[in-house]
Amino acid sequence: MARTVAELMTREPATVGEQDTVARAAQLMKDNDTGNVAVVENGRLVGIITDRDIAVRVVAADRPASTPVAEAASHERLVTIDPRTTLRQAAAVMREKSVRRLPVVRDDKLVGIISLGDLAIEKDSESGLADVSAAEPNA
Repeated sequence: MARTVAELMTREPATVGEQDTVARAAQLMKDNDTGNVAVVENGRLVGIITDRDIAVRVVAADRPASTPVAEAASHERLVTIDPRTTLRQAAAVMREKSVRRLPVVRDDKLVGIISLGDLAIEKDSESGLADVSAAEPNA
């Protein structure tokens, strides 16, 4: 069983720049079967864009798919953790900050992302959340 975030995180997560379009971010989510893409500028993590960000801030607001990621991504609530963080600590941060995914950063560089689903699968692979998180995407 994994003990630290580094052992469980998704390494080399998909990234976009702030001037990339939300359509590009959505395509990366589709290609990588994920609900988020890290926003990186000059090698530094500056935000995260989620499928919900696109749905609420772009689609529901009737904005075009060419909207820059910077206008839809979450910046102000960005919470990160270190790869040496324990899984228990990561779960506590998610609970405290009400987030479902945490970018993993070392020396100001993005090295991975860990999600609530990752933790659920690791803790109890028989749970309902683990089942949903591990399910194959619908084609």
